[in-house]
Amino acid sequence: MSAGEVGRGTPPEQSTPPERSTPSERSTPPERSTSEEPWPVRVVSQKVGAWIARLGWVWVDGQVAQISRRPGAATVFLTLRDPSADLSLTVTTNRDVLDAGAPELREGARVVLHAKPEFYAARGTLSLRADEIRQVGLGELLARLEKLKKLLAAEGLFDRSRKRRLPFLPGRVGLITGRASAAERDVLTNARRRWPAVDFRTVNVAVQGSAAVPDIVGALKVLDADPTVDVIVIARGGGGIEDLLPFSDEALCRAVFACRTPVVSAIGHETDAPLLDYVADVRASTPTDAAKRIVPDLTEEVRLIGQARSRLERAVRHLVDREQHRVDLLRSRPVLARPQVMVDQRAVEVTALRDRAGRCLTHRLGAADDDLRHTLARLRALSPAATLDRGYAIVQRADGHVVRAASEVAKGDPLRVRLAEGELTATVDG
Repeated sequence: MSAGEVGRGTPPEQSTPPERSTPSERSTPPERSTSEEPWPVRVVSQKVGAWIARLGWVWVDGQVAQISRRPGAATVFLTLRDPSADLSLTVTTNRDVLDAGAPELREGARVVLHAKPEFYAARGTLSLRADEIRQVGLGELLARLEKLKKLLAAEGLFDRSRKRRLPFLPGRVGLITGRASAAERDVLTNARRRWPAVDFRTVNVAVQGSAAVPDIVGALKVLDADPTVDVIVIARGGGGIEDLLPFSDEALCRAVFACRTPVVSAIGHETDAPLLDYVADVRASTPTDAAKRIVPDLTEEVRLIGQARSRLERAVRHLVDREQHRVDLLRSRPVLARPQVMVDQRAVEVTALRDRAGRCLTHRLGAADDDLRHTLARLRALSPAATLDRGYAIVQRADGHVVRAASEVAKGDPLRVRLAEGELTATVDG
């Protein structure tokens, strides 16, 4: 019998003898259960088994949490655990199947197996019956990690634009690390050396093995829900690729991506690069480097403050000196040093302008007076009264027409003669 045939057969420990049915048990159960006609336990078990059997043969990926090889027994029992969740299933297989596919299988190893789910009615348990087991090698693990890396990158989990800056001085730092580990000691010691007043909330978890991912994800949710925690550090010391596999788990990467609090990844050494480093907001090369990134150096900050104060004092002194120089220049100007000089100058100018205005006005009045006398003299010289004063007279007819020629009047016409003083009336004789 081949390994596959043995695996697909029912293990001898799990075979149950046929039960002897009573006449009442041989009756057909109702299609639906009611309070008046409930299903017997065996019927429920049969239906559950039928539903489970519909799944058929499947390939399952998991981590071996426990191996049970009974001496002299052909069946091997495995406990297969999900790397990302606190879930496990029992797997039964033939010893030949295990020796053929994974002869050096140890607890904590990653396996892929071909199995069929089975429900054992006698015990009411669910298990997997495997007919092929393959231990996942390092090359296959790396290939899976590379595939997962591309998937997460395509979904934007590694996008730099979503990464948040760390607070300058966090009120409280959340630390997720192994209990009494060197990573915990490095982070706490170096952070407190840099800033003695730093406050930590440390959650110790498993950082290796099947329980690592659920523990870390649970601790991450607890710290992210704490409003006093301003930054979260996930720290672990160095190790092999298999040891650091929990920090490349998809569930952990998505949990970190969903965090509202900035996350610092401090896993292994500088050459180690789990997927958590790409998802976290800040990647620290080592736990010691994480301590340097989360809190400032008190000594350095005091020195920088001293330098800043010195620069500020120099700047203030320079500003005061410059403004004092400007004030001195303003005060040295004549308008401020001897303000009466400007008044005296303006008084002299006003006096000069007033004198000039008086001279101009007198000159113009004199010129106007001369023009008026000359005009009056010309007017008097051209006036008819001046002509009359010299003995001339103006002769006018009765209609007021001035007589300039004798032919303009006839005999008997009355005339008006205007003299320099008074007038006469006359009549033409001939």
